[in-house]
Amino acid sequence: MPACQDEHRIVRPAVPPRAAPAQRLAPLGLLLAAFCAHAHGAELADLSLEELANIEVTSVSKRAQPLSDAPASIYVITNNDIRRSGATSLPEALRLAPNLQIAQVDARNYAITARGFNSPFENKLLVLIDGRTVYTPLFSGVFWDVQSVMLEDVERIEVVSGPGATLWGANAVNGVINIITRSAADTQGALASVGGSKFSRSGAARYGGELSNGGHYRVYGKADSNEDLRNEAGGQSLTGWHRKQAGFRADWGNPGSGYTIQGDAYDGALHQARTADIQVSGANLIGRINRILDGGSKLNLQAYWDHTERNQPLAFAERLDTFDLQAQHALQLGSAQQLVWGGGYRLARDRVDNGVAFGFLPGDLNMNWANIFAQDEIALSDKLKLTGGLKLERNNYTGVETLPTLRLAYKPNPTSLAWSALSRSVRAPSRIDRDLFSPTNPKTVNGVPQYAIAGGPNFASEVADVLEVGYRAQPLATLSYSVTAFYSQYRRLRTTEPNPVGAGLVFENRARGRNSGVEMWGNWQALPRWRLSAGLVVQRVETELDADSRDQTGTTGLATSDPSNFWQLRSSIDIAEGKELDVMMRHVGALSSPALPAYTAIDMRYGWKLRRDLELSLLGQNLFDAKHAEFGAAPGRALYERALYVKLVWRQ
Repeated sequence: MPACQDEHRIVRPAVPPRAAPAQRLAPLGLLLAAFCAHAHGAELADLSLEELANIEVTSVSKRAQPLSDAPASIYVITNNDIRRSGATSLPEALRLAPNLQIAQVDARNYAITARGFNSPFENKLLVLIDGRTVYTPLFSGVFWDVQSVMLEDVERIEVVSGPGATLWGANAVNGVINIITRSAADTQGALASVGGSKFSRSGAARYGGELSNGGHYRVYGKADSNEDLRNEAGGQSLTGWHRKQAGFRADWGNPGSGYTIQGDAYDGALHQARTADIQVSGANLIGRINRILDGGSKLNLQAYWDHTERNQPLAFAERLDTFDLQAQHALQLGSAQQLVWGGGYRLARDRVDNGVAFGFLPGDLNMNWANIFAQDEIALSDKLKLTGGLKLERNNYTGVETLPTLRLAYKPNPTSLAWSALSRSVRAPSRIDRDLFSPTNPKTVNGVPQYAIAGGPNFASEVADVLEVGYRAQPLATLSYSVTAFYSQYRRLRTTEPNPVGAGLVFENRARGRNSGVEMWGNWQALPRWRLSAGLVVQRVETELDADSRDQTGTTGLATSDPSNFWQLRSSIDIAEGKELDVMMRHVGALSSPALPAYTAIDMRYGWKLRRDLELSLLGQNLFDAKHAEFGAAPGRALYERALYVKLVWRQ
């Protein structure tokens, strides 16, 4: 991970022709060689690899534990990683996770997944921001074009690749992204930033102070905009956007025992072709109580309200209100057993005004989810731990889903961990799966509704059974790495089948798939002021129709936009006091459906602390390739072009 001060809680331990790979690596090699001479001197003002390995994470067990003890494929993006990457948006910051597959679709849309099945409407990944699920029941995924946080206030992003349904519920099939912002006490004083390139502009301000009753607060506001990108046909993608957002947070007590209240509100417009802009707005409010009870057990209560509106001309207009309540209790049972149990309830009131091309029946729908869960960790010996967990979750469409997991962790010494896991997760039906309809003309024949495609009344949950084996180690003070092999079997994948009682197509579950692969990453402190980080994922995603399927698209309808491999390499050097150089190279293999050639992109950031409270940074994006596409079909797909982004940050 890159250098510089970070404020985590630490548990301190006792195809067109492209340049050949060698040509692509040459610019990076020259840069590293040029600055290697400066890499001797004072140590990086950063956490050591040993300290980074013991950052507390919560996504694996829903309780704080050192990263080195977590029996899962988890990568942590730190606040300092984000700053030194020069990321200008949340999806761009997520590119730092080597176990995530990320493609920019156009100026406002991204396709983000872990372990395959990538799409702008990806539905097998769970995303949380400070415990709030950013999920739309329309397609069981995330509208990334309205997800924004003040990146300077992010404490860490925990990225778990692999199933997490036992703790986080349905839709945590292939992974969990848990975005955690800093407490108000850690964001005191003032901060202002401005930045821009020929494609994007941003401005943000934040102020934090103390409350009279011993608490702390912060307030912020930000505005961002992106221009339309060009496409391969020579035109514009017409997907530019502008958005404003403001929010606050207040904390009392400490993270172990205290209160938190926070909220955000946003408003924006998103360009689209051949019609008026998409209007988006939303607001949320979260309350959280953490208590340490007698005997040392911990109680966590959280409630939130989330309101979103999306008016997409000629398509649909949606107003969604979500109310969520969660309770969790973590306790020690004797000297060798730790139990976490709890439950939750969510109500989503979805109101959809149907458009001409498609709609939802019923337009208005109240959806309920209720769950109880327990996960028990038992120490079989000083070095061996067994974890078993089970969640029962009920939804409107399929009733009760059973979500178990079993994990075994072996820690032969304080710096290494071998683990294995067997888990079952589901992707519950969305409104598209059950309630969608696209009418024909005429809309009825003899009083019977006619449609081109519709949700299936019997559409069931998609199911994934996953086996994982992993190893994480720090053999040297200057070297750490993680390796995970996985095999996933998917059942009841979505297909489009002929309507058995009339014309048109309906969604059913008549396909299956599998994904096998290896994901690995590591950090090397090459010199006291130079750190290298690398990551690689190799995978094979396969899908096929069941024998009784009549899906006329055949296997092409199941094709996934997933490369067989992708990798990244990052270099972070402190050139001198207050001067930083960061280089990131990322490579993504070719996609087959739709066909898209492999590409390699190199970004470089130079940061200069002009004075104690003022920092200037220059970010060169896609430096050694004038343009490339990352997703979509030719010739309309958008192009990711070379750009220079300049940013100025003032801190009081």
